[in-house]
Amino acid sequence: RKAKERADMRRAALHNLGCKVNSYETEAMQQMLEAAGYQIVPFQDQADVYIINTCSVTNMADAKSRQMIHRARRKNPDAIVVATGCYVQTSAGEAEEDLSIDIIIGNNRKTQLVRAIDEFRRDHRRVKELAEDSRQPDYERLQLTRTAEHTRAFIKVQDGCNQFCSYCIIPLARGRIRSRSPKDVLKEVRGLAASGYQEVVLNGIHLSSYGMTSYNRQVASEEMAGGGRLMELVEAVAGVEGIRRIRLGSMEPRLVDRAFAERLARVEKICPHFHLSLQSGCDETLKRMNRRYTTQDFRQAVALLRENFAHPAITTDVIVGFPQETEEEFEASRHFLEEIRFYEMHIFKYSRRRGTLADTMPGQLDEETKSRRSHVLLALADRMSAEFRRQEIGREAEVLMEVKEILRGEEYWTGFTREYVRAAVKADGRDLRNQLIRGRASELIPGTQILQMEEVHV
Repeated sequence: RKAKERADMRRAALHNLGCKVNSYETEAMQQMLEAAGYQIVPFQDQADVYIINTCSVTNMADAKSRQMIHRARRKNPDAIVVATGCYVQTSAGEAEEDLSIDIIIGNNRKTQLVRAIDEFRRDHRRVKELAEDSRQPDYERLQLTRTAEHTRAFIKVQDGCNQFCSYCIIPLARGRIRSRSPKDVLKEVRGLAASGYQEVVLNGIHLSSYGMTSYNRQVASEEMAGGGRLMELVEAVAGVEGIRRIRLGSMEPRLVDRAFAERLARVEKICPHFHLSLQSGCDETLKRMNRRYTTQDFRQAVALLRENFAHPAITTDVIVGFPQETEEEFEASRHFLEEIRFYEMHIFKYSRRRGTLADTMPGQLDEETKSRRSHVLLALADRMSAEFRRQEIGREAEVLMEVKEILRGEEYWTGFTREYVRAAVKADGRDLRNQLIRGRASELIPGTQILQMEEVHV
């Protein structure tokens, strides 16, 4: 009788750690559970099954992953606890010793979630689904019919990485590059468009390698030329009826040659908001990071985007305090960032990760130095971001409305321009969710980073 009661328990809770790709996979797993008859409840609630999609990008991410696993076990000692994702893939030994975990599911095995839960219910023995070959040649076919975002859908089209940057564990966590078929991507995009989504974001672990077939560096460079298969995918997605906007996830500067920039600019649905991964504005630091491009490569990519798009928003990631980074190298990086004039920068203090080359490098910097340099770059990021927003004032822009908010005591609808600047129009009693509104920015709403838009009726 007790076994029967347990078999009827169908309350599941999910918790995601990490990147947008992880978020996509967590939503896909949730929809798999719903299709199997599970009721999804908040993670803080009592559940019969807890799924933690873990992250392993830093030692701290590992610790947070373990913390959430143990929190689930404390919440309901009788629940089934599933640990999946990068932490269990890279630290399988630790995961297997952790008695809080009932089911271990590595990357490229998440489609086995429901079957693994059923197996545990039946046999009451730990279930382990891990990819033994890190190359993982097959792309795991996950699918979404909706997303947690109400107006914008993030779509995973690529997995894995061959770059082996000296600070990064992801090639071991995610395996080698592999891509989703255009047919599968378009099927998902059409389904999301039919559900009312007008904007899609094409994402991947290393999006620039979408469609590549070789691990050979020379062949890979040839396949990347002109955007390669990624550009073909963008053009195909642009042909889907109902999709009005397309964004691209993080790209390598090497992807952006003249042919790619010119071809991309001909796709009217592309949003001129480009995230180019930098990590450092100093060539010596880039070499130690094994980033495989120079600041001149990056400078040229930005110039091509600005040549082909009227007012593109360029964003990036920067790691501060990498091993052996001198004051001179830091200053060189800071000057380069000022030269490029980014819309937004995500600043990260270098965090050691076991299993990476950088973890074993001499010249590890102390936290005080990393924090001081981080504060300098955060202030620079704020200044450049404010400058970009001020440049928007007086411009006409299209805003995809998302949420209703109270600003300055009045109701506004807020959303994002094609450049991904947050903007607002007065609600005036209207429901503008998921509507595209044209307006001209008149000011930044005091006390916010939101553009006040005066509607333009075309």
